[in-house]
Amino acid sequence: MSKKLISIVIPVFNEEENIPLIYAGLLKTLNGLLDNYDYEIIFVDDGSQDNSAVVLENFANQNSHVKFIQFSRNFGKELALSAGLDAAGGDAVIMIDADLQHPVELVPNFMEKWQNGAEVVIGVRNRNIGGGIVKKIGSLLFYKIMDTIGDTKITPNATDYRLLDRKVVLAFRRFTEHGRMTRGLIDWLGFKREYINFDSNGRKNGLACYDKMKLVKLALCTIVNHSLFPLKLAGYLGVAIIVLFGLAGFLLFVGRYIVHNSFAMSFSGPAQLAILLVFLVGIILSCLGLVALYIANIQDEVLKRPTYVIRKSNFNQMI
Repeated sequence: MSKKLISIVIPVFNEEENIPLIYAGLLKTLNGLLDNYDYEIIFVDDGSQDNSAVVLENFANQNSHVKFIQFSRNFGKELALSAGLDAAGGDAVIMIDADLQHPVELVPNFMEKWQNGAEVVIGVRNRNIGGGIVKKIGSLLFYKIMDTIGDTKITPNATDYRLLDRKVVLAFRRFTEHGRMTRGLIDWLGFKREYINFDSNGRKNGLACYDKMKLVKLALCTIVNHSLFPLKLAGYLGVAIIVLFGLAGFLLFVGRYIVHNSFAMSFSGPAQLAILLVFLVGIILSCLGLVALYIANIQDEVLKRPTYVIRKSNFNQMI
């Protein structure tokens, strides 16, 4: 009876100092599972500017279990994860970050839950060492917004550290959108899921490559892709303006021309018109901004560009 194959997918961007550490940690963990499983480690170099590609190629030459994919430029972590899932051949696929913040020793725990019937096993972070107060507040606000307006419920503090059954990976490959949040798409898919809580480790070397602007962009993209509320908001505002200003205009007309109320009489015609026009222009511009987000998303999808481009790989079928 052949062993089940476990694929480990690791996105990499300027992680040459961390690659040997996570590689050694994974080998130590995976070697303890060789009696029951075979494995492959898939590194996806997301256009690194350091020597990450060289380090990865050396490991691939030394160990046939190691595969690598090198992008032609930086396409972002989400597409690096997608490329790894496209290449993975395992019965189960585990995604893990290269910066060692995800504890590699928990891999057997993920696999145990999978063996017990879970099709998606999600790592949920208890605390994030070195995350910063701004990032923590932003993360809390993002999950609150998504929980309120999102069509897809995203687990708070869930990470990309997760295991996917083969059937989930095959379903994920059917997604075509360019602007994507991997964990959000996986949550959209459903399937039977379990959770593993863990304390995030501190980053060993280097700086986090996902800066605040990238996180804001990812959050906006996720809100647009997983909720129609911002688009509907323009309609809601329009109805509110009609009701509010229709009633205010009616009362002002009655007070000025029928009851002759002193307060209503204090508003000159040009002043009333100027206030109304300035407010309406602000509403129109806000609505156009919301619609523009959706138009930009539609444009990305209509162009049908490839989601990523591979410069080099030891997966011959992907070159």
